[in-house]
Amino acid sequence: MANREALRELQARLAERLQAARTQAVAASWLAVEAGGAHYLLPLAQAGEIFSFNAPQPVPYTQPWFVGVANLRGGLWGVVDIASYLTGRPPQPRSDMARAQLRLVALNPVLEVNCAVLIDRLAGLRGLEGFRTSACAPEGAPEWFGSRYTDPQGVSWQEINLQALAKQPQFLSISV
Repeated sequence: MANREALRELQARLAERLQAARTQAVAASWLAVEAGGAHYLLPLAQAGEIFSFNAPQPVPYTQPWFVGVANLRGGLWGVVDIASYLTGRPPQPRSDMARAQLRLVALNPVLEVNCAVLIDRLAGLRGLEGFRTSACAPEGAPEWFGSRYTDPQGVSWQEINLQALAKQPQFLSISV
């Protein structure tokens, strides 16, 4: 008898949770990363798998921001130093301690671009509730810049639309 009552309570709780999930708006969620001293938000739906950094094989006659190619789970992926790409400056040398925190974030295979971005450090997952304010992308910003968010500590985070970035001719043209 007690088992039936417990089962009914469990079913009622599950039904309430399902109903709440249907009625609540889907919160935006991002992978928070740091690169070149700046803070970025990569949409989870556009980001793929995260890999430890193993030095990619350099490719001659490419843009300075194109680090090379890497074997990620048996596939050949181009690696872009996102901080260098964003600033237009050559990649900065990194200490051994900084290299230990480097990660490759593959673009979601749905985007149909075998590319991973090199980031300096993972900063976790973020949702809209983790920010105090938001604003549109700064004037003159690239079209793949999304909104800019400020967290409770006053740190500014720039959203990067990886899908729009992956369609940019400059991003796809790695040759010098």
